[in-house]
Amino acid sequence: MEWTDIQLTVAQKDAEQAEAAATMIAEGGIYIEDYSDLEQQVAEIAHVDLIEPELLAKPRDVVIIHIYLEPGAQPAETLGAIQARMEAAGIPYTVRTAGVAQEDWQNGWRKYYHPMEIGRRLAVVPSWQAYDTDRVKLLLDPGLAFGTGGHETTSLCLEALDELTAGGERVLDIGTGSGILAIAALKLGAACAEGVDIDPVAVRTACENAALNGVAGQFTGLVGDLSDKASGTYQIITANIVANAIISLAPAVPGLLAEGGHFIASGIIDTRAQEVAQALAKAGLTIAQRKDKRGWVCFVCTR
Repeated sequence: MEWTDIQLTVAQKDAEQAEAAATMIAEGGIYIEDYSDLEQQVAEIAHVDLIEPELLAKPRDVVIIHIYLEPGAQPAETLGAIQARMEAAGIPYTVRTAGVAQEDWQNGWRKYYHPMEIGRRLAVVPSWQAYDTDRVKLLLDPGLAFGTGGHETTSLCLEALDELTAGGERVLDIGTGSGILAIAALKLGAACAEGVDIDPVAVRTACENAALNGVAGQFTGLVGDLSDKASGTYQIITANIVANAIISLAPAVPGLLAEGGHFIASGIIDTRAQEVAQALAKAGLTIAQRKDKRGWVCFVCTR
C-alpha cells in the first residue's frame, strides 16, 4: 500500500502562515520545499558555489508543503481541511496528490517525541512512554492532529494555561486539533471544556485523547467553523490558529468571554503580531501579556 503525498503550493510570502496551517492538519508529518535562498543555504552548509542545474531550476517564488497521509486514510477529508484553513487565512494555493512508497511513518516519528515539561505544572507525555513525575501528566499520541506540545505556538498556550487555570473554569478551545489545550485545562482543574474544529478528523482525535486522559466526561468535541458552535460564556478561550483567523474571530470573543476571563491567542508569526494586536484592540480586548518564542507570538487578553 502507498502513502498519499498531498502537495500544497503557496507563494513564498505566505509560506510561514501556510506551514502553520498545514501543521494543524498533518497526520503523518510534513516536508517543505523552499528554494528561495538556495545559494545562501548551499554556501553556509556545504561551503561550495557549484549547484546542480536541476536545483537551480527550482522555483524561488513558491513553497511546496508536502502533507503525508498513511495508507487507508481518506485524502478527501484532508483536502477539505486544507481548503477551509487556506480560505480562512486568505492564502491562495494549488494542491495535487501523489502516491509514495509506504514507510512506517508513525514508528519513525516516535523516536523524536519525548516527555516535555512545560510551565510549572504540566508534563506532556507520549502515551507509549513511562514517565515518573509529580507534574500533571497529559498523555498524547503525536501525529494524529496538530498539537503535541513541541511546536512553539502550542507550548506558549500551555504555559499561559498553566498560569491562568485555577480550577472550576469553563473553557472553549477554538481550532482544537489534538485537543491538547482543552485537555490540559481540564487536567489543571477546569470544570469542563469544548473543543471546536473545522476538521472532523481532528475532533475525533481530540475526543480520543480526552478519553486517554480520563476527562472524556468533561470534554465536548464540536465540528464547526471557529466560534459558531460556542454558547454562553467561558472563563478561558484559547485559539491556537493562524493570524487571519484570529483577526476574523476577534469581534466575537468579547461576547463569549466571562467577566474576568482570558482569551489566549497564538499561531501568530511575529511579523504579523502588530496587525493582530490592532485587531484585538479594535474588538475591545486588552492585551495583558505577550509571550514570544522563536518567531512565534502568543497574546493573553482580557475583555
